[in-house]
Amino acid sequence: MFIGFSGIMMMRDSFLRRGLLAVTVTIGLGVTMTAPQPAFAQVTAFKQAVAETAARDQDIASFYRTNGYTPIWTGAGEADRARRAALLHAIENADDHGLPVARYDPQGLMDLLRSAKTPRDRGIAEVELSKLFLKYARDVQTGMLIPNRVDSRIVRDIPYRDRSAYLTGLAEAKPAAFFRSLPPRSMEYNALIKEKVTMERLLQQGGWGPRVPANSLKPGASGNAVIALRNRLIAMDYLTRSNTVTYDDALQAAVQQFQVDHGLNADGVAGAATMQQINVGVEKRLQSVLVAMERERWFNTDRGKRHILVNIPDFSAKIIDDGKVTFRTRSVVGAVSQDRPTPEFSDVMEHMIVNPSWYVPRSIVTKEYLPQLKRNPNAVRHIEITDSRGRVVNRSAANFSQYTERTFPFAMRQPPSRSNALGLVKFMFPNKHNIYLHDTPAKSLFARDIRAFSHGCVRLADPFDFAYALLAKQSDDPQGTFKAALNSGKETKIVLQEPVPVHLIYRTAVTNARGHTEYRADIYGRDARIWAALAKAGVVLGGVQG
Repeated sequence: MFIGFSGIMMMRDSFLRRGLLAVTVTIGLGVTMTAPQPAFAQVTAFKQAVAETAARDQDIASFYRTNGYTPIWTGAGEADRARRAALLHAIENADDHGLPVARYDPQGLMDLLRSAKTPRDRGIAEVELSKLFLKYARDVQTGMLIPNRVDSRIVRDIPYRDRSAYLTGLAEAKPAAFFRSLPPRSMEYNALIKEKVTMERLLQQGGWGPRVPANSLKPGASGNAVIALRNRLIAMDYLTRSNTVTYDDALQAAVQQFQVDHGLNADGVAGAATMQQINVGVEKRLQSVLVAMERERWFNTDRGKRHILVNIPDFSAKIIDDGKVTFRTRSVVGAVSQDRPTPEFSDVMEHMIVNPSWYVPRSIVTKEYLPQLKRNPNAVRHIEITDSRGRVVNRSAANFSQYTERTFPFAMRQPPSRSNALGLVKFMFPNKHNIYLHDTPAKSLFARDIRAFSHGCVRLADPFDFAYALLAKQSDDPQGTFKAALNSGKETKIVLQEPVPVHLIYRTAVTNARGHTEYRADIYGRDARIWAALAKAGVVLGGVQG
């Protein structure tokens, strides 16, 4: 984009009237640019360079058109110097946020400013600084990666800000304060930053020592493996120093606390699942923290004064009111197989259905039940087969063998009952993924450490209590309201007078109520894929940098 002749003449007259005849511009950061041209020529060359350089970026071009091509970085004023200093400080310290410093090239920024000898050079540098600023601002506020390009089941809507607003906001604010406002301001993000520093320090010191050379250990055991377990738990700060060679009460208590902090059944026995987590190294834990920081940037939005939080690898569902967990229950999530993992997204819970029917998803009908019906028309007898009008199909009159997955014309429905796959209540936040929370008759699964067994929906261990907690906001007798619907035996819809945001997240590093970081297994391998993408983008582990 070029400035027209009439525009140039108007600018010339304006600047001549204002007497802008300075020929030397000191831009700070140890850089001085000399421009011997008259003021009109300087301004015209600068503004035309800005217009040309910004032409390919609509947001930057619009910003400079609106502000009359006035510099916000390369001017000689105090505000410009403060912005340059704040930008340089931010990119030099990008690693504080787990972002790669090399991505922003601080030295390249300095070289660019030092090489800007003419007004045209300065105009080009002006736009390049704005581009660099916008890249950093978006990276630190809403993440460096595009989630669904890393994993297609991360379908979260990222709260991207308007890019022009970044520039306008910076121009109107105190620079240092504006840069401090960019990263997530949640307690979780701040706790992750602290954990990052701790893990980096541990990594530099060599970690937690040797792995425990045993698949499992029980109280009463003794020997070298017990000594290794003792030493590792001491290094992890779960046990005070001792010389014991026996799996005694103190060691058992330490194992129990470790299990609590890692989402495992706290029986004090270092079984296979517990030992696997004990032997995870500091490097992997640091990777989890860096991934969690990126995920927190993706989730940098208002979550709701009251909201429901389902952490998939934690196998938990919580109700959070004003930042405090007011209800928590165990959950079962989607199985690891290809089409079953639970996706990550946010939506709004609108109602619950008591005594629900289960309308079997098409994928289950055709992939699981149709092969059984071909072998035996009376298979899965507890589920009704219905035609397009909802009428029950006479199994004995149907020839299921003639159909394929594509041509099967029927639907399947399980009527309300205690044995219904959805149990006695489901909680609906209508979404295109057909995911919801629900009861289940398969209660035994909640006793397991790893609870990934569903077709994608989230099963709750305490669905009735969950319902009572939700209804308490709108009923003086939430249990009575719920049980009246339940005892009717009929499919009943209870609308939530105040819909509740639901967030399905995936965090293998998460802060507990005490402010300590807990870790979970990466059940779907999503964090491993995110870490690989971060590493490819230049993120490194601070404790092993050269």
